[in-house]
Amino acid sequence: MRVEVFGDVLCPWCYIGKRRIEAAAGQVTEAGRVQIVWRSHELDPGAGRILGPTAAEALSTWWGEKALERIAQIQTEGRLEGLELNLHAARPVSSFDAHRLIHLATEHDLAGAVVESLLHAYRTEGQNIADPQVLEQLGVKAGLRTVDVRDVLGGEAYALSVRADERRAVALGVTSVPAVAIDGGPPASGIQPSARLRLLLEEALSVSHGRGR
Repeated sequence: MRVEVFGDVLCPWCYIGKRRIEAAAGQVTEAGRVQIVWRSHELDPGAGRILGPTAAEALSTWWGEKALERIAQIQTEGRLEGLELNLHAARPVSSFDAHRLIHLATEHDLAGAVVESLLHAYRTEGQNIADPQVLEQLGVKAGLRTVDVRDVLGGEAYALSVRADERRAVALGVTSVPAVAIDGGPPASGIQPSARLRLLLEEALSVSHGRGR
């Protein structure tokens, strides 16, 4: 059973969702049948590599007086999952190359590790995940070969794969991230409690059994 997770490193809820989705996938009765596929979904395709205002400052612009409350909510939900979400350090930049790196990692069965590395570096440490040197360090730390990472970041490899993911998101009806699509079905929110996500997975596994899959 394929579980497609659409998300972006720039989204704090995606880090929370990753924890919950992975917990749910590990708790189902047939965990070995669940394949998680990380899909690209840029929140800001027009962003560049230069660091600008922090995520907290950006949220203040969007939410006004409610910003502090929303930031506190995100951080509280993160702590429940064992995460430190530092919105006052993270500075939104282009995540396009980070997505290309995840596609490279998928080819080597290291996507989960690379996604984790990117999310921690950006969301907790406030690193610039548009900087090729930072991406190289994170990719290699997660298990990728230096030469492979440099080849990807030095060219256009996987650019079409990122765009294909984004077109697939539109086709499936994804409107926010993190979103979960099970076996090509309609997307569901990836920030639901892990117990609820587990039920969705169990139901899908039951249906696949009925179809003889």
